[in-house]
Amino acid sequence: MWSALQGRVSNRLARHFRAVPHRLPAHAPMVSFTFDDAPDSAAGEGASLLEAHGGRGTFYLAGSLIDQPADYWHGLSNDAVVRLHRAGHEIACHTFSHRRAADLDQAAMAQEIERNRNYFCEVDPSIRLENFAYPYGLASVWRKPQLAKTFRSARGILPGVNRDVIDLQFLRASPLVDCEIDVSGVDRYFDEAVASGGWLIFYGHDVVAHPSPYGCTPALLRHALKAAATRNMPVVTIAEALRRIGA
Repeated sequence: MWSALQGRVSNRLARHFRAVPHRLPAHAPMVSFTFDDAPDSAAGEGASLLEAHGGRGTFYLAGSLIDQPADYWHGLSNDAVVRLHRAGHEIACHTFSHRRAADLDQAAMAQEIERNRNYFCEVDPSIRLENFAYPYGLASVWRKPQLAKTFRSARGILPGVNRDVIDLQFLRASPLVDCEIDVSGVDRYFDEAVASGGWLIFYGHDVVAHPSPYGCTPALLRHALKAAATRNMPVVTIAEALRRIGA
């Protein structure tokens, strides 16, 4: 119970102490689709839908979960990682063991990052893990400055559009998860991004007809992609979005 409370407190503090503030320049709105832990369906159906709409996604991976069974899905394989990478999707970083940032001291976090980078370098030496997502969406006010020295950005799961001055080490992301949002909710986020000229990020896990509590149906992903096309919003990886905003 104490560990859970510490994690919530650290996450809340992390929201308010900006590690790397960055003002978004005037630009057309854009959207990024991200997948955590990368179930095989995200690397398959999810990636295929993005590619069909001319977009690419960012996949935050933990080496310990590759090709492993989980409660709701099977993890993607090393071959799928290589296919995603070569197709132009971004391979990004979780902690290797998928441990929460709030549970790690500086040395343990450094070790987790090194293990993850070494793992994916062995899968394909051209993979560079440039961006991070907090496992379980829980940030750590103590680890943010450390991560800022290693990654261009870190993504949480605080909903909303990234606009005006953002914290590159606490990027907002909204759920593309069927049990949390419907098509009207998706459209509202897109309309907010258009009105503010901001950067919309979605996160999810599996992409299947009967998703887990953390995933979405192909229909919901298709709707989001069509919503982007209707509004002329480019679908870009986290790395490409950062390039566009000069970060």
